[in-house]
Amino acid sequence: MNTKSIRNDWQLIESLIQENAKVLDIGCGEGGLINQLESNIMADTRGIEIDPKLARKAIASGHNVVEGNAEKDLNQFSNQSFDYVILSQTLQAMIRPKEMLIELLRIGNKAIVSFPNFGHWKIRSQLMLKGKMPVTNNLPYSWYDTPNIHFFTIKDFQQLCKELNIIIEKSIGLTSAGKQFIIKENSFGINLYTSEAIFLLSYKKYEPIKIQATKKSFVNSSVVTS
Repeated sequence: MNTKSIRNDWQLIESLIQENAKVLDIGCGEGGLINQLESNIMADTRGIEIDPKLARKAIASGHNVVEGNAEKDLNQFSNQSFDYVILSQTLQAMIRPKEMLIELLRIGNKAIVSFPNFGHWKIRSQLMLKGKMPVTNNLPYSWYDTPNIHFFTIKDFQQLCKELNIIIEKSIGLTSAGKQFIIKENSFGINLYTSEAIFLLSYKKYEPIKIQATKKSFVNSSVVTS
């Protein structure tokens, strides 16, 4: 992904997070997003990064980051230990994306997931006209060295959330030119012109129904006889 796209992605992620929130950034790299969240919204951040070199750079910058594989090492975090868990531009590279979504909402009250949309018209046209796996600005890898192992679209992601009873609280799309818009389910053409998508997710919380007792007044009636 190009630098401009990363900045747009991070700005949108920041806009979804409340100030002073406790945040975990999965696949945090050198800690760029962590640094932004700490500086701009005073977030209490943690990070996990699989690349040891990037993890060491993040730690050297003073960030609270551990080296680890998110698909194996998230069990070190207890249930609901974060306000937000971020998975930015990484879900498509996970071996088990379905299980990853479940795990995000186990350790976080809310999850923020962003990903490139493989249903975008540029990707479709390259595959149809050239008969080759697409290469775009957001997906710059050739088929033989790409880290992306699961190719999915916005509709695929929405359907998975339904199957897992995950609530989509907010979803934002970006065109290839960087224009932002709200993604609405079943909107015509949304899958064609969305280049990247950012979703704010949670589980629906059911509050117990409070039954208010009704006070009934009983009136003793007297019978008069003559």
